[in-house]
Amino acid sequence: MLIQETHKDVATKAGGDMRIYIFHPTIANYPKAKFPGVVVFSEIYQVTGPVQRFARQIASQGYIVAAPSSYHEFTGPEALAYDGPGTDKGNEWKITKKVSAYDEDATLSVDALLSLPTCTGKIGATGMCLGGHLAYRCALDRRVSAAVCYFATDIHSHSLGEGKNDDSLERAGDIKGELVMIFGKMDNHVPPAGRDLIRKTLHDKGVNFSFYEIAWAQHAFIRDELSKGRYDPAISGICFEMLRELFNRALRSDLGPRDGGEVEVEDVC
Repeated sequence: MLIQETHKDVATKAGGDMRIYIFHPTIANYPKAKFPGVVVFSEIYQVTGPVQRFARQIASQGYIVAAPSSYHEFTGPEALAYDGPGTDKGNEWKITKKVSAYDEDATLSVDALLSLPTCTGKIGATGMCLGGHLAYRCALDRRVSAAVCYFATDIHSHSLGEGKNDDSLERAGDIKGELVMIFGKMDNHVPPAGRDLIRKTLHDKGVNFSFYEIAWAQHAFIRDELSKGRYDPAISGICFEMLRELFNRALRSDLGPRDGGEVEVEDVC
């Protein structure tokens, strides 16, 4: 499936215009074809080459992708470099930006997708690192039916944003869509105790979710550049199939309302 790439600059209350990169699938001779939408949240470096390629990969499956630049209060939409200065800026802005501003970005990104006449109205979210956390928070919006969160940072430590005191775990029960949480077992940004806390909280809050911990995978293992030596194409491909399964089921099918009833499990081999 071919892809058209554009962008939209959206005014924000938090400050500055947020650039939303749009990756739109096209099918020859079907100008009015409609597709579900997916918000792709980036890591601390904004919309880098790896994030763009990830967005194109999703768009090629028949989803309109919106990828917002998160740091519009502090800089332009250009990506930060995967180097020391870029990392320092991204980490500084991550905890300078207000959580309410992150949520505004998510709302505006969903709004942008739903405003397109080619969007079916079904919305998903995904992201990596900081973006994994933002995809999780985007799922607090009841318009979001599914979210896939790759190695989401700061959820376990509630340390996102200004004051480093977010309420993401406390609000887990507000998530009504389905989640997929993916971590590497060698991810030192989210240690085993942190992953256990996230899993237990999601269970306790009654969230519908899948939880994967992949042996030997480090933090940022889907980032397809080699400067930090963590990219694992084989595992990334398997995780993308998890994303495809959830989005195909939750965003393409008309499942009707969830009744919340228990599923009977047969005690047989």
